[in-house]
Amino acid sequence: MTAYTLRTADADLVYDVHGPLPADSGRPPLVMVGQPMDAGGFATLASLFPERTVITYDPRGIGRSVRKDGRTDHVPELQARDVHAVVEALGAGPVDMFASSGGAVTALALVAAHPEDVITLVAHEPPLMSVLPDARAAERARAAMRDAYRAKGWGAGMAAFIMMTSWRGEFTDDYFAQDAPDPRAFGLPAEDDGRRDDPLLSERSWAVSDHRPDADALAAAPTRVVIAVGEESSGTFTARASVCTAELLGQEATVFPSHHGGFLDGGSGHAGRPEDFARRLRGVLGTSG
Repeated sequence: MTAYTLRTADADLVYDVHGPLPADSGRPPLVMVGQPMDAGGFATLASLFPERTVITYDPRGIGRSVRKDGRTDHVPELQARDVHAVVEALGAGPVDMFASSGGAVTALALVAAHPEDVITLVAHEPPLMSVLPDARAAERARAAMRDAYRAKGWGAGMAAFIMMTSWRGEFTDDYFAQDAPDPRAFGLPAEDDGRRDDPLLSERSWAVSDHRPDADALAAAPTRVVIAVGEESSGTFTARASVCTAELLGQEATVFPSHHGGFLDGGSGHAGRPEDFARRLRGVLGTSG
């Protein structure tokens, strides 16, 4: 693996190249994009594609990528511009892309704006509230999570996040009638560390979940877009968002093994089934993969 820094006017973007460029196999590079996860979250999945040149990167303001624009928010269109710059810097033509969570939202914005960049996009569980039938209730649940974080810190905010993302079905009165979860029940710290800059728990990433995919632009793109959902995620917010996004694009969501972090080995989150996940991803990518 070799790390590179792409210096732009408003950010220094760090990306990693796993393998040779140009790729020895003759197949396009496979770019992996997350948000707010950095490149480290893809370490296991990247290692399971030894036949491919894999690119991972840290989004601006996260991990090693330093912002110079004075902003703290995370906006899909801006992140998409960064990924476009990385793809151009590779000089390897259009790429295949696996994008997860907020990274899937970035990737959908990228294909809408720069369809020539991507051959096949697998967008895994994009957390898009805008496509849900209960969007307003989902926004209310998100605000309650943010409020818990503001009031009591990271542990309380993360407990509220777990409660929100593990809820099955629409956000009904039963959801809002629940007591605030105790972070200690999830093995989280109850004490407040004083920080309020977490991109997941603050409103800094609200533009990600508020994004509305440009269905017309995506339909017109030469890119093959696959919306993916974890088989264990059924009924959760991100699974429902995936199904609704797929419907918006005139397709059915493609089922992958495990859950929202199904490609993780447990070192950077709840363990999934990375080997099975990689096998499924390889099959979905098909001839380009």
